[in-house]
Amino acid sequence: MKTVWLSMLVGSSVLLLWVLFRNKLSWSWLRGFALHLVAAAGLLYLLNYVGVIPGLYIPLNPITIGTVVVLGVPGVALMAGLQWIVV
Repeated sequence: MKTVWLSMLVGSSVLLLWVLFRNKLSWSWLRGFALHLVAAAGLLYLLNYVGVIPGLYIPLNPITIGTVVVLGVPGVALMAGLQWIVV
């Protein structure tokens, strides 16, 4: 059963790479996503370690970074509000 799942993973990865290399539009999308990912992680890092809001710490994990990548600056406000309300 593991070989079936592994072969499906390898096959889908190869097809994904083929589509990315074939289409020129994919590179601009991938570059924009990478830029947003780095900017989101940097913004969360600065927010945590500069200490603009005392006592606020938003952990750097895939969920928080993904939220900030998708939502942008309002995502940071969402994470800060959730941290403030929940904790």
